[in-house]
Amino acid sequence: MELNDTHPQSEQNTATDTPEVMPSTEELLQAAERKAQEHYDAWMYAKAEGENIRRRAADDVSKAQKFAVERFSNEMLAVKDSLEAGLAVQTENIESFKSGMELTLKQLSSVFEKFNISEINPVGEKLDPHKHQAIGMVESDQPANTVVSVMQKGYSLNDRVLRPALVMVAKAKE
Repeated sequence: MELNDTHPQSEQNTATDTPEVMPSTEELLQAAERKAQEHYDAWMYAKAEGENIRRRAADDVSKAQKFAVERFSNEMLAVKDSLEAGLAVQTENIESFKSGMELTLKQLSSVFEKFNISEINPVGEKLDPHKHQAIGMVESDQPANTVVSVMQKGYSLNDRVLRPALVMVAKAKE
């Protein structure tokens, strides 16, 4: 029984022996200043990291713009070489010259295909002002505003018009 009697007294003694101590205002201020400094340091680190990311992205965009046509340019060098080789030939044979030009045109068409450059050749289509530029009208049996002839082919890159086709369109007969 004695154990039970001493146990409640020891609980009371510990509660009264160590009173709750409130931190001083100075200690609270120092803790708040430390916490504020930690937040400021984290904010400065995040700000610097954001600026580094922005700078690296700007550098990447600059490099991409500068070297965007590098692959295309390398392919076009082969076409230029073929043209120069064709002009350097000393033979008077028109057929061989024509054959060389056809091969060079085929090579150029291959480069265009590789880079998604496609012709806009709209004969028989309805005039589309986004893809075609009408330079004149001619009387025709075809419906009005139908492309009758193409004066200059247009070209698109990945479905975006690089150059509209110059066309003649039909107008109704009087």
